[in-house]
Amino acid sequence: MELEAALQRFFGYSVFRPLQGQIVSDALENRDLLIIMPTGGGKSLCYQLPALLQPGLTVVVSPLISLMLDQVDALQSRGIGATFLNSSLNSTEISERIRGILQGKIKLLYVAPERLLSDNFAILLNQIQQQIGISSFAIDEAHCVSEWGHDFRPEYRQIKQLRDRYPRIPMLALTATATTKVRQDIIQQLQLREPSIYIASFNRPNLYYKVVPKDKRGYVQLLSYIKKQSGSGIVYCLSRRRVEEVASRLQGDGISALAYHGGMGDSTRSLHQNRFLNNEVKVMVATIAFGMGINKPDIRFVFHYDLPRSLENYYQEVGRAGRDGKSALCVLFYAKADVRGIDYLIKQKSDPKEQLLARQRLNHMLNYAESLQCRRKIQLSYFGEKWSGNCQNCDNCLNTQPSEDWTIEAQKFLSCVARCQERFGMNHIVNVLRGSLNQKILKYGHHLLSTYGIGKDISAENWQKLGRFLLEKNLLTATSDGYAILKLNKYSWEILRNLRTVSIPLEKTTAKKALPGKSDYLPEAIPTRTEMITLSLYQQGLSPEIIAIERNLTIQTIYKHLSELIALNQPVNLDSFVSPAKQEVIIAALQKLGMDANAFKLIKDHLGDDYSYTEIMLVRAWLERS
Repeated sequence: MELEAALQRFFGYSVFRPLQGQIVSDALENRDLLIIMPTGGGKSLCYQLPALLQPGLTVVVSPLISLMLDQVDALQSRGIGATFLNSSLNSTEISERIRGILQGKIKLLYVAPERLLSDNFAILLNQIQQQIGISSFAIDEAHCVSEWGHDFRPEYRQIKQLRDRYPRIPMLALTATATTKVRQDIIQQLQLREPSIYIASFNRPNLYYKVVPKDKRGYVQLLSYIKKQSGSGIVYCLSRRRVEEVASRLQGDGISALAYHGGMGDSTRSLHQNRFLNNEVKVMVATIAFGMGINKPDIRFVFHYDLPRSLENYYQEVGRAGRDGKSALCVLFYAKADVRGIDYLIKQKSDPKEQLLARQRLNHMLNYAESLQCRRKIQLSYFGEKWSGNCQNCDNCLNTQPSEDWTIEAQKFLSCVARCQERFGMNHIVNVLRGSLNQKILKYGHHLLSTYGIGKDISAENWQKLGRFLLEKNLLTATSDGYAILKLNKYSWEILRNLRTVSIPLEKTTAKKALPGKSDYLPEAIPTRTEMITLSLYQQGLSPEIIAIERNLTIQTIYKHLSELIALNQPVNLDSFVSPAKQEVIIAALQKLGMDANAFKLIKDHLGDDYSYTEIMLVRAWLERS
């Protein structure tokens, strides 16, 4: 109960969040710790509370000035002695803060790794240790220590010098995102000694995940989504130029928006961030430079206008939404063309190993964007957490579609893998199937294979989708060494021997005979989440009346959902609500008197009591689609 009392006294909380109490107890026993806890899970408290209950100073290593500022402001607002030392301060300010530290007025000191490892700071650390003592080192954003992580920073590798200089001082490593390989690297690189490892669930149940196919009118799609949202949100873009462009266009369309990227001056970035935190603007358009550790709990949406470089980046960025526990929308606007931009950046890396790791991370991101599986399952599986799927809070779970038999195409694909002796990746297999004459195919003589060119009638994109689907469903495997060499498994052979069929949902694929190089014929507008829930219940055979009861909505609202779904070419059968004979009469009236909703009463009076407003609305939606 003593820890709960301290929690109440310092932070105003009556109970710990999951794992926090155990972590604080271990920290007070001076153990090394590795803490993996998603954004909004309460990582900071895991080192802040022990720092207040132990003698001496806790040194917190933090990579960004904005993150330090957020943390220190929050602590000082609670009357807690905390400060930072970084390049934003002048020499007088630094001297004053050092004086406060040595007088024992400060319990938490935030520094960047570059300053931590400087000669001058090493002298200061020794002085602090001699005069007041150092209780622990907390390494925030610890994934930066690993070259397998999404934000590797070489200077983080040198933090292990602290272990050599202060072997008895415990070290706490904290991050929101770390795969199994990254966790192992953190322990090794920081030389953690028999650390207690705490891994909280990566599941954020209040976040709704959705991928929207981005067409040439991508900005119009983005604007439409933003206009529908209440509250504030973030739009992430890959480049600074795109950030400026999108922010400017949003402002021109009446949306209060600001830009944020690393090319801006510190004062401008700080001003824009504060205006966003104070709800003076609705949207922050930013590169990944924005948001790490940002303390704004009521972000209602995070939209990615460009494809993120990795699934870790994506998870961390969408994690800034809904930190208050309320529902939030996370939309990725995805176009295959986005891959070229990331591919260009990868090619600029001089180290072949870095290129390989970057491509591996990109492939995971592509798998997510093009997947037909539960989005939540893909994310959690990536971080080593088991999830059965069917979360009912992502587009794939709520937008189940009829399937099409692609068994023959799967047999062609797998046969090509076999004839290439299971030594190549997906791009090469697709090139062979489509009859490419690139040098690699000619070099290996694959233009002489029986499978060469047998898939010319299917676009490369659709072959890629089929390949990803086979991998997703474990009907094919790939090596995990970064090269992703395709290998057949027992299920692959069952398909080849006609012992297993392959069906792919239609929504995410085009007709099999798509023209080479053409992109899918995807709908320009996407149903809302509430409309998709209605569709899901309708597909389960429930009547509109029962759906209304189940969802605690009016019957009129449900019929409005159904009409919108019809207009968006979703699988709602108009004949089940309006007989074909009635449809003909209503269509004639609509064509004569007008399609505008304002004309409904005129049309209803014209048709008489045998026709309802609901029937007119549904037929009008069908006619609009046609």
